[in-house]
Amino acid sequence: MSKKSNIKMMFLFVLSVSLIVAAIITFFLTLYYRHACFQMLGGLCERMIQKYPDSRQNVLEVLKAQDFYETDENILKAFGYQPSNLRIADTTVLWITVLGFMSGGILFLFSFWYWHRKSAARIQTLTGYLEKINTGSQGLLWEPCEDEFSRLQDEIYKTVTTLYQTRDAALTSRNNFAENLSNIAHQLKTPITSISLTVQMAKEHLGDVHASKIERQINRLTHLEEALLLLSRIDAGTLALDRKPTDVFTILALASDNLNELFIRKGILIDVPEMGEMDINVDLDWTMEAVMNLMKNCMEATETGTTVHCSYEKNPLYVQIRISDEGKGFAKEDLPHLFERFYRGRKAKDTGIGIGLSLSKAIIEMQNGIIRAFNLPNSGACFEIRFYSH
Repeated sequence: MSKKSNIKMMFLFVLSVSLIVAAIITFFLTLYYRHACFQMLGGLCERMIQKYPDSRQNVLEVLKAQDFYETDENILKAFGYQPSNLRIADTTVLWITVLGFMSGGILFLFSFWYWHRKSAARIQTLTGYLEKINTGSQGLLWEPCEDEFSRLQDEIYKTVTTLYQTRDAALTSRNNFAENLSNIAHQLKTPITSISLTVQMAKEHLGDVHASKIERQINRLTHLEEALLLLSRIDAGTLALDRKPTDVFTILALASDNLNELFIRKGILIDVPEMGEMDINVDLDWTMEAVMNLMKNCMEATETGTTVHCSYEKNPLYVQIRISDEGKGFAKEDLPHLFERFYRGRKAKDTGIGIGLSLSKAIIEMQNGIIRAFNLPNSGACFEIRFYSH
């Protein structure tokens, strides 16, 4: 609303309140004067009856007739009284009171409705602007308007401008980080390949024991180099995901089959029950990679002879997958940091590099999912994944 509109609204509001107050005052004054006239007339009749007891019947008949104030000539004028001094208020005053009250009420309701409509329109405009900003379909241009929402509009404009600048800076920083990460990974690739060839040639002279140690470290470096390349693709947003409706049991079964040799070697079972067909819209290969990382983490955290359990269920909002073990669970101080890159918990094995869980989290979140880790009430660690339908 403009300044002129605000003045008009204030004028209508004051006028409506004034009419209502005037109508109420008029109504109470009418009641007061009626009461005063009634008392005066009653006192006059009482005095006449006291002085002339025989006139009692005549006075009562005159009062019942109720036409004693409609005569053309009134004896009270001879004593200096005017009709306005003693005449009992008639229905005209009452109608004026009601009309004033209704007029004031109508003006008040109209002014309130008009203000509410204008305010609702401005709020809708501000909401629509924010919705367009969130969808990226509108720039920062905004038609200026002077009203009670002007300050809020200015603050929203400043906030949106700041968010745009922050977003651009964050995107630039993320792209630079991804590019640097990719460059580091590629730089690692050449010496790793060279060292691998050298180890193969040196096996004859160093012996299998020493060569095996070197090969294990090379394998760790190779895994690190592949993980860094994958992280750089995720950070840059260039990781292509072929999302299709995929059965949850298929993902878990394929992941467990790929890890079957490792589970057998450690003497740990993996339980993947078939709990009915439940489809999620994901990339089969990458989702299976994320699930394998979780299964391996559970396998490394439990003892020989135990079982890694898998379960899944569905509701109208999401499909939930749980992967748990029968070990001692996560350390309390590790829980807040489990999905951080290169974080290795207190119970971590020497073979890990601290990237698997962060990769799983990134892959799951890129497919409209979330993941969390917690300890079961009895014992054991549990990973819980939720893929949302919308």
